[in-house]
Amino acid sequence: MRFIILSALSALSLQGLAQKYYLFIGTYTGKGSKGIYVYRFDAATGKAEWVSNTDSVSNPSFLALSANGKYLYAVNENGGSEPGEVSAFSFDKAHGRLKLLNRQPSGGDHPCYITVTRNNKWVVAGNYTGGNLSIFPVEASGRLKPYAQLVQHSGSGPNPDRQEKAHVHATVLSPSEDRLLVPDLGMDKVVVYPFRPASGKPLDTLRRSSAVSKPGSGPRHLAFHPNGRFAYLMEEMSGTVAVYRYRQGKLEFVQRISSHPADFKGNMGSADIHLSPDGKFLYASNRGDANNIAIFSVNSSTGRLAGKGWQSTQGKTPRNFMIDPTGNYLLVANQQTNTVVIFKRNPATGLLRDTGHRIEVPNPVCLVMGGEAFSR
Repeated sequence: MRFIILSALSALSLQGLAQKYYLFIGTYTGKGSKGIYVYRFDAATGKAEWVSNTDSVSNPSFLALSANGKYLYAVNENGGSEPGEVSAFSFDKAHGRLKLLNRQPSGGDHPCYITVTRNNKWVVAGNYTGGNLSIFPVEASGRLKPYAQLVQHSGSGPNPDRQEKAHVHATVLSPSEDRLLVPDLGMDKVVVYPFRPASGKPLDTLRRSSAVSKPGSGPRHLAFHPNGRFAYLMEEMSGTVAVYRYRQGKLEFVQRISSHPADFKGNMGSADIHLSPDGKFLYASNRGDANNIAIFSVNSSTGRLAGKGWQSTQGKTPRNFMIDPTGNYLLVANQQTNTVVIFKRNPATGLLRDTGHRIEVPNPVCLVMGGEAFSR
């Protein structure tokens, strides 16, 4: 009997532990921000507590956390006289602090996206203004070596103000990490590269393929369904979500659906896209004049979307957002109003409710949450 009670108490303790995570916030540093902010997030209450921040990193606007939670990688979204870079940090889980390991040139102006392989052997960055992407080997210590491969895109779209040349906006690994998918806003394409992690130059540029978006739509971010069979593309300029069936490394078009109401007349500027952990709902952020999260239900058999509604982000310019590992909360980074707003997510309906909890951070852009629980 005593053993059963102790086991139950232990299970409850582990359950509580598993609902606590580290939250990393990437920012622009031109207006008072100190760089990357670290918070403790309690998924039992939806509250966040400041732990630490960096103080000497320029424009760490987008972040990627290693699978083991020991290293964090950030772009330094600069250009021109201050070239773009990527930075590597070690993370002290016991105290919640980041330590800069090193920086490397990104190979192009204004890197805006970064990802890391599950085995922490490669980091890939997309340079928006440079219109290219760079692939960095990672040392066992977590430090970045100079890029081993720099791949340049070339092309344009019908909008001369936004699509005068290639603009790489994301670098997304497929679920099996045998492909790298690269939405390019300037080219109106998602370029798909075979990814060979054992090679000294992982991207096979000769066998690449592409999915062509509607002219002027501006591909931005992409997310895979948890079942790996479907991919969802956020098209920034047209405010639409394109649905693709994904098989054998190819994207096959299924559907295109607006992320705005039919009668919307304002400026568009769609941004981020994520699915719930169970794959039943998809969420997309809209900036411009909308400042909301579009909510869709997902047909798990066909991948098709159906609109469920919209949730105001309670701020301006929802650049990025994320769903916590439990699937119970959705956090939105409102860049222009300097807040991260925390919503409770209804797992049955997909709808969102404002918890009233806020994180005050200057110019928040990217939100990343550690997959491992921690204790104090």
